[in-house]
Amino acid sequence: MSSAVRQADRLRTVRYDIRGPLLRRAREIEAAGHEVVKLNIGNPAAWGMHAPDAVVQGLVEHIHDAEGYSDARGVLVAREAVADYYTGRGVEGLGPDHVMLGNGVSELIVMTLQALLDPGDEVLVPAPDYPLWTGAVRLSGGTAVHYRCDEDAGWQPDVADVAARVTPATKALVIINPNNPTGAVYSREVLLGLLEVARQHGLLVLADEIYDHILFDGAVHEHAAALAPDLVVLTLCGLSKNHRAAGFRSAWMAVSGPRERAADYLDGLELLANMRMCPNVPAQHAVAAALADRASIDPLLAPGGRLREQRDHALRRLRAIPGVSCVEPRGALYLFAKLDRDVIAVDDDEALVMDLLNAEHLLLTHGTGFNLPTPDHLRMVFLAPVDVLDDAADRLERFLAGRQR
Repeated sequence: MSSAVRQADRLRTVRYDIRGPLLRRAREIEAAGHEVVKLNIGNPAAWGMHAPDAVVQGLVEHIHDAEGYSDARGVLVAREAVADYYTGRGVEGLGPDHVMLGNGVSELIVMTLQALLDPGDEVLVPAPDYPLWTGAVRLSGGTAVHYRCDEDAGWQPDVADVAARVTPATKALVIINPNNPTGAVYSREVLLGLLEVARQHGLLVLADEIYDHILFDGAVHEHAAALAPDLVVLTLCGLSKNHRAAGFRSAWMAVSGPRERAADYLDGLELLANMRMCPNVPAQHAVAAALADRASIDPLLAPGGRLREQRDHALRRLRAIPGVSCVEPRGALYLFAKLDRDVIAVDDDEALVMDLLNAEHLLLTHGTGFNLPTPDHLRMVFLAPVDVLDDAADRLERFLAGRQR
């Protein structure tokens, strides 16, 4: 008898709990005929938040132009639009040849790390983080070294902690701003501090800015690339969140700064781009229209706008639950709530959210799934309408009442 087919050993240290065992259990509950309230994924379309008509029309009008492969880097008109966008926001020396399109930021994250890392190399990643960064570092043979973000300071990165974690093996610094899962929008001072660490140690800067338009309460997003023209910065963004077109799988990466210092690395990136042939061609034709659009985004974020009202309502409801606190998110689509372990019995947050799912049919995500070192946080997506958020808060409050110490 032949032996069982097993997964590669390198996968055994990789976690992506947003879509892991919890989601599988949710599917089982649904298959048994029960409805599950899923507030675990930042998927706008699932809650009736659709892409702007102009963005969809850009794809539709060019569908017959998209039947063949494009340039491996992406179609020229999309790359020009990306270059013009960042040039207009203060990023120097950027042209279409410095832009690469991808099948979502997720693909580009994997490519940037595959092209960079050898076994033993280290990458500085925030804690908490979007877990694909940690997983992709490990899949690429590297080690993710997590730096502290300070909850008491609105989840801003602790620059001194970042600097203390640099070693001779460190190759890159990941900056997720606005941050998933915390909703923090980094101050100019903190960003300059992070960039100075990269400058002192010759690190590649990987700037994940997928939520750069989703800002609340006058928060200002600063592009890392604009603040550090002397550093090689890879800025990653796309249509999934700002433009509510997650299923298009359309994203880009802009390479700024002294690219000659990274010529060999960029050759490796182009090799990987060629190996995938090209990104999704139809969705590339939506990029120019998306980058010209703000009229459909800003009203959602202003007082009275849907996203603003949902954030504020869900935040009030969570904070009213005994033993729960939450830093107000200034950006992105998530509430990252803290459970007071003196009030609520929790030693294993993954087990707790599984129990919540089984008892209340509510699917949230546990904080350790975002590589937070302590098991005392939950992430809730606030894309759902207020009535759904109310229902979810009722379920969570009822469940946590049974976990009071």
